[in-house]
Amino acid sequence: MRGAMTVIERDVDAMLIPSGDKVLLPAGSELTVVQTLGGNVTVQDPYGQLFRIDEKNADVLGEEYAAKAKAPDAEVTPGEFGEFKEEQVWEQLRTVYDPEIPVNIVELGLVYTCKATPLEEGGQRVDIEMTLTAPGCGMGQVLVEDVRSKVSALPGVKEAHVELVWEPQWDQSRMTDVARLQLGWM
Repeated sequence: MRGAMTVIERDVDAMLIPSGDKVLLPAGSELTVVQTLGGNVTVQDPYGQLFRIDEKNADVLGEEYAAKAKAPDAEVTPGEFGEFKEEQVWEQLRTVYDPEIPVNIVELGLVYTCKATPLEEGGQRVDIEMTLTAPGCGMGQVLVEDVRSKVSALPGVKEAHVELVWEPQWDQSRMTDVARLQLGWM
């Protein structure tokens, strides 16, 4: 869903897509919102370049986008203790989106494994192996950190380890029917 063009009134830190380079968008920049998914906002400048603005800075685009960014798709209840439910991990993974594709990483087939192991001292260790749609994408570590922070915030999760893997290589056959439908491929 494409938003209207907005002129930002203050400088804002952003991330260049797909390189992952950090940039400063200066006040007066004209930006169009491309997607608001998973708590972050993807915007495009008049030249077609995409940028990701973190939820903490979404207010630069106006209150409408600040409210959308702060209302993630699944509720997170932070805490080291509490009842652990593996389905909550999958729910959190479904709130992480590729900044260029409006489909979550689970439906895209980017999550290869997700394993929870009880720790002796209590709590769970969650190990996740995931990949990217393209090996050269500079957003890999950004997505890894999104996954790690969202899973770490779940009740009962004491450790979250996320590894970016390249084997087997991702291809479109890994996408679910939900993803294909969202992208208009069905």
